[in-house]
This record gives sequence, C-alpha cells and structure tokens, in this order.
Amino acid sequence: MEVEHVPLQVANLVQENGDFSDSEEGDSNNNPGAMTNGTVLASDTGIEGRITKKAKRRLKRSPSKEYPVVALSLPDANSAAVLGNSKDRRDRKSRSGKGRGLPKKGGAGGKGTWGKMGQIYDDNDAECVDIHDPNYDSENQDDYTVKTVIPVLTDEEVIEMIEPIFQEYFEHGDSNEVACCLEDLNIAETICVKVPALAVTLALEKKATQRELTSRLIADLCHKDVITDNTLMAAFKKLIDDLPELTLDTPDAPSVLGQFMARAVADDCLPSAFIQELKGNTECEHGRMALERACTLLSVNHGIHRMDNVWGVGGGIRPVKMLVKKMVLLLKEYLSSGEVPEAVRCLQELEVPHFHHELVYEACVMALEVGGEKTTEMMVALLKEMYSTTIITYDQLVSGFERVFDALPDLVLDVPFAYQIMDYFGDLCVKEKLMSLQMRDKVPSRGRKRFVSEGDGGRVKDESK
Repeated sequence: MEVEHVPLQVANLVQENGDFSDSEEGDSNNNPGAMTNGTVLASDTGIEGRITKKAKRRLKRSPSKEYPVVALSLPDANSAAVLGNSKDRRDRKSRSGKGRGLPKKGGAGGKGTWGKMGQIYDDNDAECVDIHDPNYDSENQDDYTVKTVIPVLTDEEVIEMIEPIFQEYFEHGDSNEVACCLEDLNIAETICVKVPALAVTLALEKKATQRELTSRLIADLCHKDVITDNTLMAAFKKLIDDLPELTLDTPDAPSVLGQFMARAVADDCLPSAFIQELKGNTECEHGRMALERACTLLSVNHGIHRMDNVWGVGGGIRPVKMLVKKMVLLLKEYLSSGEVPEAVRCLQELEVPHFHHELVYEACVMALEVGGEKTTEMMVALLKEMYSTTIITYDQLVSGFERVFDALPDLVLDVPFAYQIMDYFGDLCVKEKLMSLQMRDKVPSRGRKRFVSEGDGGRVKDESK
C-alpha cells in the first residue's frame, strides 16, 4: 500500500468532498476489501474510518498545526497523486484574517528578496557608473568628465549675499578678504554692476571713514581685475540715474557721488573722459550736480594729487595731539552746558573707540584743576553715562584711572589739593560702581611730613614712636 503525507488542509478538502466517511467503521458491505495494482482503496477497507477519526482528533487538539495524514489514490488515478508539496508549506500569505491574503509588495518585499517574480532586468537600461558598485565594469564604461557647476545668482540673491560682506569690510578694512569672497560667488557679468554700485550706496549713509574705505576697496578690486573698467563705468551710470531716490535719504548724495567719481579717476579706475562724456548727456539735475562736483575737484591745481584726502583725515588716522585737543574742548563744553547727550555724540564722531581712555584721564585731570564738588560730580556723571551705554569699557576706565594715579606727583605741583580731590573723586566712583574697591585702595595719598622740633636736638623724629 502506498502512503503519502499531505498537509491537513488537503485532508480536510478531501473530507469535505466526501472522500472520507464520518463513521468510525468502514462500509465493508459495498466493497469488501478489494485491491487494485497493490493499492488499497479507502472505501473498501476499515482503514478509512480509523484514519478519519484520528485526523479529526488531532484537528480538535491543535487546529493551527499541520499534521501528516494518510491519503490513498483514487481508483481512476494512473499513479499516486501528490496532494501537497513544499510550496504550500512555504506559502507567505497572511493567515491573520486581514487583507486579501496576497503576499507583501507583490512578493518583492522583505529582506533577501530578488524582486517580483518574472521581472527581467535589461543590462542596456542603465549603466552602472558608480565605482563603488559591485557591478561596476571599468572596461565597458564610456569616458565622462565631472565638472562642478555653481548656479548663477539673481539680483535679489546678489544683494542679500554681498551686503553683509561690505558691512563686515567697514569693520576690518581688509580688501583682500572682500576680493576672495566675491571670487567665490558666481556672479554674472550683467549683475556684476551691482557690486560697486551697492558699495557706494552703503557708503553714502556712512561717515567719512567708511567712504574712504569704500574708495580704497574700489581701487583694489579694479587693480586685481575683480571689477573691470566697463563694469565700474556702468555702475556709476546706474548711480547717476538713481540719484533722485538716493537724495531722499542722503541730501548731499550728488556731492558725495561726485567725490567718489573724482577719487576713482585719481586712482586710475576711471578715464577722465568718462566724466566729460556723461556731463553732456545727462538730463537729470542731480546727475549734473554730481558731474560738476567731480570736474571741479579734478580741475584744481594738483587736484589729482589732492584726491587722497578728499574724505578728510578721520578716525585713528588723526594725530594724537589733535584727538587730545578735541577731547579737552569736548569736556569744557560739557562743563559749560551740562548736556550729556551732546558730549556723547561728540565723542562718537571722533571714531576712536580704542582711545577713549584718554577721555577718562582728561576728565580726572580737569576735575583736579578746576576743583569744586560740582565739577567733580559732573565728571563722574558723564563717565557713568558713557560706561552704562558701553561707549567706554571697564578696561578703558581702569587704564585712565591708573594714568592719573601715576601723574599725581606731577599734578600736585600745580594743584596742591590734588590728593584730597582725588580721594573724593574715588569715593564717588566707587558709589557709582565705576571703580572697584581694589582700585580705590590704589589711589595714592599724600604722606604726612614730619618736621624737626627744637627739643629733638636736630634729630629727625622716628615715625614709629
């Protein structure tokens, strides 16, 4: 007898079709145990009942597991029929009762899969150009070149990226850094005109120091071929056309623009004929004023050589004696008017933040020379306002006080009560938190002089007694 093991689902399917009987004993009256070709028929033997009973008992005990059952071939089968195979046991369909029972992602999902069944990949569809790919074949690859492409900036992007570069340049004054930053940007030739135009526009709203830095920057960029002569001429033409709008924010814009053009001619950045050519073709009143200002500066005797000081001498370029003189005048005007904001404004216009310790020194010296409690209190109030607004830093206060302490032995020759006034000045500074207690202890005091009395016999008295 040929016995084959099949899954339980197949056995149940056969039972539902009526191949197995529900009775525990086989019907031996109909087919009394006949054999055909060595195969025992299930309907003719008592084995059928026992097999069915055993299958039902195992199904009730563990319905989720598959148990092998005995299946017999039907009489009309040519050979033993296989009702189950390994594919059914490896079925990946969901048995949770959800979904349509289809495999995930059409059989292409999961780790270690090879894609959907029947899918064919053509080698000619896409060539492998990644050198790290295992399928990369250097012999079958065509020659190709990889180039770095930087997108061209638009007008809005140019202004957004270049303006911080110029604002930072006004702080450090390094034109080489600006040239490197501009070379890294991919600016089209049509947009490159905005670079010098934007620099001059920003300088119109600044002071003479920033305008001098802008003129030097334009000259350096032209000499380094970052900006061409044609680009600079187009930029000044654009500025002349925009003068009516620039004048609204900066009333002296025509005069300042004329100075920029004259300085550019002196620095060999613009041809002198450029101004004469524009002067006859400009209809704008503000533009004619700017061109006339440039022609006037260049027509003066040795005008080109004088263009180096067209913006004046400002900031740290000024001589020290000039800065000291202006600070003394500032303090004298403050003692007369008592206006603290005006004194602060005058100090900021000097544009020497590194030299503010000189103001502290001169304020202390003036308080000693003028004398009086009112003068001392006014100087302390001025220093407090400048320190609270961070115009004068704590280090500059300390530096100015130490300079006064060192100069007291010389100052006392002209001001006999210098030590007493300085003690009072130090107490006020400690009260207003302008001077620390450690600094207050450094304030020098005049030692008491001991004179020889008549009864000492000409000997100097010992101060320890």
